[in-house]
Amino acid sequence: MAFGLLFDYLNGQCINAYKFFGAHFEQREIEDVVEVPLKKDPTRTKKSVKKKYVEGVVFRLYAPMASDVSVIGDFNNWDPTIHKLQKIDECGVFEIFIEDLHNYSFYKYHFKNAHGEYVDKADPFAFLSEYRPGSCSRLFNIENFAWHDEEFLKSRDRNFDKPMSIYEMHLGSWKGKVDNRNLSYEEVADYLIPYIKDLGYTHIEIMPITQYPFDGSWGYQATGFFSVDSRYGNPFQLMSFIDRMHQAGIGVILDFAPVHFATDPWALVQFDGTDMYEYSNEHRYSPWGSLQFDLGKDPVRSFLMSAMNFFLDYFHFDGIRVDAVSNILYWDGNKNNGQNDGAVEFIKRLNGKIHYAHPDIMMIAEDSTDFTGVTRPVEYGGLGFDYKWDLGWMNDTLKYYALDPIYKKYDHNKLTFSMAYFYSDNFLLPLSHDEVVHGKGTILNKMWGNYDQKFALVRNLYTYQFAHPGKKLNFMGNELASWDEWNENKSLPWELKRFPKHDSVSRVVRDLNLIYRAEKAMHFEEHNPAHFNWLMVDNSNDSVFAFERRVGDSHLVFIFNMTPNYYEYYDIGVTREGTYQEIFNTDKDVYGGSNAYNGLPIMSYYYGPEGKPHKITVKLAGFAACIFKYIHPNKPLEESNEDEDGENKLEDDTKENL
Repeated sequence: MAFGLLFDYLNGQCINAYKFFGAHFEQREIEDVVEVPLKKDPTRTKKSVKKKYVEGVVFRLYAPMASDVSVIGDFNNWDPTIHKLQKIDECGVFEIFIEDLHNYSFYKYHFKNAHGEYVDKADPFAFLSEYRPGSCSRLFNIENFAWHDEEFLKSRDRNFDKPMSIYEMHLGSWKGKVDNRNLSYEEVADYLIPYIKDLGYTHIEIMPITQYPFDGSWGYQATGFFSVDSRYGNPFQLMSFIDRMHQAGIGVILDFAPVHFATDPWALVQFDGTDMYEYSNEHRYSPWGSLQFDLGKDPVRSFLMSAMNFFLDYFHFDGIRVDAVSNILYWDGNKNNGQNDGAVEFIKRLNGKIHYAHPDIMMIAEDSTDFTGVTRPVEYGGLGFDYKWDLGWMNDTLKYYALDPIYKKYDHNKLTFSMAYFYSDNFLLPLSHDEVVHGKGTILNKMWGNYDQKFALVRNLYTYQFAHPGKKLNFMGNELASWDEWNENKSLPWELKRFPKHDSVSRVVRDLNLIYRAEKAMHFEEHNPAHFNWLMVDNSNDSVFAFERRVGDSHLVFIFNMTPNYYEYYDIGVTREGTYQEIFNTDKDVYGGSNAYNGLPIMSYYYGPEGKPHKITVKLAGFAACIFKYIHPNKPLEESNEDEDGENKLEDDTKENL
């Protein structure tokens, strides 16, 4: 098995190298030579070989140009003469078995590199690492965690026809530090689980938690790609975090950066004295100053595929978000530099092998390019991702919401263009961490207008995100409508929830998640163009948009007023004769609005705008977004979904049926 795995590793076909390389606790049978008394003459002895089983750790290192390799650690006083590794093949694999070692012991490899210099290097396959400023690897027995998520895993799939609403988060700054220490994975879970369930998100996505030294990199410049971030605990604590999430019905996606790595000299850089992991040419350094993985090298491909599979295999993550795919597809992320064919082959191989091993997990591309077939299966010529972040939608949408309403009519297509290409890939609509840092402003202060208008537009924006076809992602804190940009060293501004305007935004997100999960039209077969229809798409002068989504008995109409103009009566064309009931309106007072909503069912009439066969006439507040549900063909009012007091029961019924 070991030989076959090594062969696959060297040929770029291995996704489970962590089972061979690194430091593994195991039991071994060894021969022990003892002196045994002779039966005829007990005063004399003879040598006898007995077999016994001992507990210990096997260390395996891949370093082709290394020599005189030792493992040093707190168990041998960092003395390189005590535990020398043996070279077990000509490919450059070294091995030693050491008895009686324990979890959390510190260690490094000490060896002579290709330049004849002795260096100390952390284990590239370590499962745990020392927290900065330390740089040692640490022993940890990764086996035999007791999982309790069997029921969740039975029903897990890639969510193509299911609602998927993702809460993106940075573990360290969600709650912030307590007594100047990071909360552990388990402590975060204590607070996070009830919060996510209350807001109604189906998944969380955690920013990279592979070991990284610099806080300001947010995990995107790692040093240990198999090593759980020790800021928050050990591997078992991360497993417990995910186990508890799954028991609560919440999926967990891992953000992973396979493009580049940190330049710290004790890590991967010039590992054996050669460019084992990085490019040796003009593409050596990334745009972020880090070193770029040479994705044309087969061992590097195996290393990264194994790292991602490790977290799926041992930690039960439900998906991987692959960072900076544009920097993989094109040299240095620039299309003008040409396609990186070796890296493209790596992506295809990664997705093909991961999906074969885990057919129920999602592979998600953060890609800003127009590369063809990102979510097309590999066997049909695509890259094989399940979803692609729609960064075009995000950029166009945020630019549009920042415009003065007077000028919105000149950029009308920024709200309509996304549907022109939507069916080319499986898209996910992000409002991510990248949009609330580095002087870009928060979602709230990106909005045009005065204090009240900014809040009205935020409510409108989130409604538009949920209404638009595609899966959803919101970065933590967006639901608080923060004025301050995200800072990885600070907690989210939870004190804002004391203020009704801010808390009302959380209520909007909560109710939108409820409707999204309850209404089949908002998530089922969303890549079937028959289920989407523009109702008002050309009204640039008023900057009013409307569209319908319809699947079976679930039929919804979404209306967006992108100006502060108030309309007591506004005609919206519809395709179906009948009665429509408003189930959501961002201008309700519970959301911080003026309460200009449509309380009674609305009957359609013949001949609507933009050539539609029917119309409904609605009340439309400034910057309001509303959702109407088709109930039935026109009937007398007493037969509608209304109680004796004229109150709408549909909205409550929808929530109760979740």
